[in-house]
Amino acid sequence: MFYSHKVKTTSVYIHWPFCPYRCHFCPFVALASHDHFMKRYHDALVKEIAFFGQRLHGKILLETLFLGGGTPSTYPDDLLLDMFDKLKGTFDIDDDTEVTIEVNPGTVQEHQLEEWKALGINRLSIGVQSLNNLVLKSLNRLQSAQDVRGLLHNAVRTFDNISVDLILGLPGVGTSEWKELLKEVVSWPLKHVSIYFLTIHENTRLFFDIQQQKVMLPVDDSLVRLYHWSVDFLKRYGFEHYETSNFARPGYQCRHNIVCWERRPYRGFGLGACSFDGASRFQNYKRLMTYLEKAEIKESCMEFSEKLTGEQIHLEKVMLGLRRRSGVSVDELIEMLSPQERGRFKDNVRWLRHNDYIQENSGRLVLTPKGLVVQNEVVAKLSV
Repeated sequence: MFYSHKVKTTSVYIHWPFCPYRCHFCPFVALASHDHFMKRYHDALVKEIAFFGQRLHGKILLETLFLGGGTPSTYPDDLLLDMFDKLKGTFDIDDDTEVTIEVNPGTVQEHQLEEWKALGINRLSIGVQSLNNLVLKSLNRLQSAQDVRGLLHNAVRTFDNISVDLILGLPGVGTSEWKELLKEVVSWPLKHVSIYFLTIHENTRLFFDIQQQKVMLPVDDSLVRLYHWSVDFLKRYGFEHYETSNFARPGYQCRHNIVCWERRPYRGFGLGACSFDGASRFQNYKRLMTYLEKAEIKESCMEFSEKLTGEQIHLEKVMLGLRRRSGVSVDELIEMLSPQERGRFKDNVRWLRHNDYIQENSGRLVLTPKGLVVQNEVVAKLSV
């Protein structure tokens, strides 16, 4: 059992894997052709939620609820209403609960915005990625710049808390175009911006195009310079850089992500969804038919579980802590280490400080701009 009646707040993630896009950088391409399973998946999902609720000692007051994965904005209105009925029967969701839905332009009808608001959804995360229609088309994104601007025009009438996702390093988007994109983004009524470097997943079309040199990616050094320019630019317009990829106006940091970065418990429902109880990590079945069959007979949908070792916990604290601009506590990192490990850890901290990869501020380690570029190497240096 994950939680007891003593737990006052927690976070829930609902994974919606069905997506109309077949993006070159998306790991869920294989599910795009399974839309005929939508109703069956929904029924399995609500059964999994109900099965979890039966093992609770009273309702849990949710701190955050996040609907993500594929494109939850394509979820049929009647099924979304039914799912929220099940969620509210299992959890307490009040006005202070951060309730986010991921949406992609071109998949949202204007009437849905009011319906989502009525359900209790209070935060939109919009997958903009780029405003270059040719680039979007080459990535098989079924949206246009006009769709983005139209969605924002309609959404601001209903939602105060709006976030957008952008991808830095897309083939065909040069430095000047990226800067023009950000100049337009800061004119939008946003509270949050996420900037992710392009990730190439194996066995996608983009992966093979790069291998065959049909597509050329920007040089890493130029991307690093553009990333630092973006950090400074967004700061000038009131967006605090609070995590490696995330920027927010004061008071609008994504609380759901912070739960994960602080290693607090969260529960995921749905295909391939991950969960964490503070000591162990779990993952649901990633094969659609297996997940459906398990949920339908009210068996556990979890395929994998792992109790973390002290070494894994230390590595997670370093990795997740350094991603945040507030850094990570030195005392917290060394409390589980042996005397020998502490000595080696402190030697590595001194070396990283001397070479300007990290700073130590009030007992907390923070990456420098130089360290941000080689974040993985810094993490490896501080692991035990």
